[in-house]
Amino acid sequence: MSEPAVMTSAAPVEVPHEGLPPGFGLGIAGKVAFSIAVVFSLFQLYTAAYGALPSQVVRSMHVGFLLLLGFGLIANLRAVSPLARSWFWGLGFLGFLTGVYNWVFYVDIIQRTGFLTRTDLVIGTLLIALVFEASRRIMGLPLALIAGIFLLYCFFGNYLPAPFIHRGYDFEQIIENFAFGTEGIYGTPIYVSAAYIFIFVVFATFLEKAGMIALFNDFALGLVGSWRGGPAQVSVLSSALMGTISGSGVANVVASGQFTIPLMKRFGFRPAFAGAVEATASMGGQIMPPVMGAVAFIMAETLNVPYADIVKAAIIPAMLYFGACFWQVHLESGKAGLGGLDKASLPNPWAAVRLHWPLLLPLAALVYLLFAGYTPIFAGTMGLALTVVLILGTPLAALIGPLAFRLVFWLAIGLGAASFMKYGVDILSLVILALLIACATFKGGRETIRICIESLAEGARNALPVGIACAIVGIVIGTLTLTGIASTFIGFIISIGKDQLFLSLVLTMLTCLVLGMGIPTIPNYIITSSLAGPALLELGVPLIVSHMFVFYFGIMADLTPPVALAAFAAAPIAKESGLKIGIQASKLAVAGFVVPFMAVYTPALMLQDAGPVAAAYGYPVEVAYILLKACLGIVLWGAAAVGFLFARMAVWERLMALAAGLLLVMALPTTDEAGFALAALCIGLHWWRSRKAVRAA
Repeated sequence: MSEPAVMTSAAPVEVPHEGLPPGFGLGIAGKVAFSIAVVFSLFQLYTAAYGALPSQVVRSMHVGFLLLLGFGLIANLRAVSPLARSWFWGLGFLGFLTGVYNWVFYVDIIQRTGFLTRTDLVIGTLLIALVFEASRRIMGLPLALIAGIFLLYCFFGNYLPAPFIHRGYDFEQIIENFAFGTEGIYGTPIYVSAAYIFIFVVFATFLEKAGMIALFNDFALGLVGSWRGGPAQVSVLSSALMGTISGSGVANVVASGQFTIPLMKRFGFRPAFAGAVEATASMGGQIMPPVMGAVAFIMAETLNVPYADIVKAAIIPAMLYFGACFWQVHLESGKAGLGGLDKASLPNPWAAVRLHWPLLLPLAALVYLLFAGYTPIFAGTMGLALTVVLILGTPLAALIGPLAFRLVFWLAIGLGAASFMKYGVDILSLVILALLIACATFKGGRETIRICIESLAEGARNALPVGIACAIVGIVIGTLTLTGIASTFIGFIISIGKDQLFLSLVLTMLTCLVLGMGIPTIPNYIITSSLAGPALLELGVPLIVSHMFVFYFGIMADLTPPVALAAFAAAPIAKESGLKIGIQASKLAVAGFVVPFMAVYTPALMLQDAGPVAAAYGYPVEVAYILLKACLGIVLWGAAAVGFLFARMAVWERLMALAAGLLLVMALPTTDEAGFALAALCIGLHWWRSRKAVRAA
């Protein structure tokens, strides 16, 4: 769910000290940061489960904790002198006090809206400055720079020429817009971070601690390791499975790439290709249901639609994305003459599932609750609670015996399911409390409790960069709301698209890719969807499809040179140029570039509006037809990109394959018929030529 913590990758490697996991610092300062992270998680979990505080208070405290933990970790991991450490800790506590101020004076601030006191202005100014500094330190300069340009526009936009001029705003109005209320820093992005994203990041952390990564790796290795290009296929499948719980991108490259990239290189893949496979598959985790990336939750909240609708729209595109990865690995392996791993040496995938099947229960519960119409907050909380029950129950199973524990476990699950509509969270809370008391009585149980506490701390640390990005991007949203500059951009796109929708789509795509050169997917999506989303909607693009279009190209920006974050994250592991990896990744991610365009012209690809085929034959037939076209297009583009199908392809064959794929996507009169005919001719001629070459040899 989270973007990678820049500060963690830049921090020096440290050895666990005094029982603390790495990543928090050493000594007393490390213990303080660790404790803050645990309290942060407990605060967010409590408010998610019981919702006792007003939303404005939860948002302000969420930002306060982000600033306290963020500056605390900067002090512990980056500061090189005692004075610098004191300075950053001081900034962190000031940031936390801004949240406490909003909590203590919550009612007073509401009552004096429009008439802020001098203290309010000081606190608001301090909050904005600290959010900018935290963003610069944690997320890098580009995002803070973009937000700073928007903020300066609020102050000085009244001096610009038309059409960019606005009426002008005084200092107090700007501070109130950004630092109080729900239009700036405490806007929708930070609400989603506090309500949804944090829960799912902690959920993923607990699942990882419970052994879900090992299960996914063993399952992927056993299932596809023997296929042609086995190690690369394992990377694709394991990243797809990891995407179902984490939705992270660059962080997945660093985590799983340590294992998959060296394995691919030893097997015979080129370093650039090995790095590209890991980068492409890991970034696909953000579009892989059911959890997807943090953007999916922001999208659901922005569009005011159930999260399940976002998941449904993403199912087929996610299948096509990873299917394209599998297919191009298959072709590249054939071109290089590579087979698969020795099946006898691989683990049994189904044995791994039988051994660790309880880990699938929280994920199954999550999927059921999301599609049953429950809120993501409730679904994530219940999934997390079940995971905690599983982790705490493991030492008890060893103590009382597996059979007795199974009886107790299923009895508790049965009772919870029977009354969970009304008392689900309360029942699981009591079960967790009972398990904690039981585990505290013996050594193995206490070790398990320590693992849970570490998971709380690491979950908060993993959620930190996402939360900071959501806070700083509130400056951009607040500017768009205050000044109305978005309408100028929307009018520009509409003026182009009323005659040429394709040009508007290309313009939107380029905007996403350019923004993505310096900022993560979340602010990229929020900025671009605020500018281009309404314009695409005006041009007739369905609501969810228009936002998914922006979402996809925000992800593609992390794979596209010259600044491909995922590719450069894989570069040190692959020992290859990040630029070369980015070029290979752009080829592998062909579905990510094409599917959004296909969905605009044929929304059935995202299970949206029905088209002419549905009117004649029914909606399922249209979906199947669109899926067939998309799959055939991916087959052709993969062959054209790699230069291999049944054998090495000639240049004219690759051009024919590329043209046939484009005809299938264009969705114009007779282009489908021409595309199918050209595809059949291309594949037939290439098969005949390859068979002829084999007979001649």
